[in-house]
Amino acid sequence: MWALGPYSGPRRQAVVAAKERGRRDLCEPLGAALAGALGVLGGWAELPEAPLVLVPAPTRARAARRRGGDPVRRMAEAAVGRARVCPALVVRRGVRDSVGLTAAQRQANLSGRVRLTRAGTNLSTYCRAREHAAIVVDDVLTTGTTAAESVRTLGRFGVQVAAVLVVAGV
Repeated sequence: MWALGPYSGPRRQAVVAAKERGRRDLCEPLGAALAGALGVLGGWAELPEAPLVLVPAPTRARAARRRGGDPVRRMAEAAVGRARVCPALVVRRGVRDSVGLTAAQRQANLSGRVRLTRAGTNLSTYCRAREHAAIVVDDVLTTGTTAAESVRTLGRFGVQVAAVLVVAGV
């Protein structure tokens, strides 16, 4: 797991504005920062040489509708360089917003509730057939529950996750 930096200062302000204030224009620079990090990680040999597939972490459908779309997906799409984006993950109905939940509550809230989309099923075949490496991308890492469930779900379908990359870590 890699974070561009701590969830504080301008980084926190940009993430909150992109998620909660409809600042779609911030997804481009945040995506550019993710792309830069992918380049650095590749240079450090922390990522495989294989072409990359960015998999945005799942978001609740209600939250995406309220936000006018999924900002994490927009950031991933802005980060595409030597990668492609596959929105392979969604959360099942009944998952609560994680703000204010303890680590144990977050785990109970998401456990077994991240599932593969039709695109994700295709990703499984695509990654294995073409030897692509998947990178899970998210905005904030708080407890690691979303990342862990995302990796676990992808792994059940044969998708090898090379890394988790987030804009900010708590």
